[in-house]
Amino acid sequence: MFFRKLARQINKLGTEEHFLYFLENIEVIISKILSLAMVMVIIVSVCDLIIFLAQELFNYPQTLLKDTLFVIFGLFLNVLIALEILENITAYLKKHVIQVELVIVTSLIAVSRKIIILDLEKKTAADLIGLSVAIFSLSISYLIVRQTNKGNN
Repeated sequence: MFFRKLARQINKLGTEEHFLYFLENIEVIISKILSLAMVMVIIVSVCDLIIFLAQELFNYPQTLLKDTLFVIFGLFLNVLIALEILENITAYLKKHVIQVELVIVTSLIAVSRKIIILDLEKKTAADLIGLSVAIFSLSISYLIVRQTNKGNN
């Protein structure tokens, strides 16, 4: 039944205008599905963070807080990254444009998370150089996009 309706809709898309309208509707539907999925990810991430914190607080005398602090920071940043991705999706739904500045900021947060939870004893010099190149590239990209956006406003 669904596929018949879809086939009829596709047949009606004779002109480019109708076809582009159809594609835009599909993009909006997919964006809404992604938004709902991201909300579920955020809820699960927050629950995971709360459960982990509760377990660590009850086991506090037996665990070293120093070691678990990096895990806690990583979990917090996971939630922040998920919130940024949700913001990217909702910004797309509002304006139908991917906002490059938001994507770069989300990437910077993700790389920052990697640095915060980084175990220096297990990483090589190449890993550190790669991270520093990523941070430098993202920072320069952010500055360029930010300056460009200021000039357009």
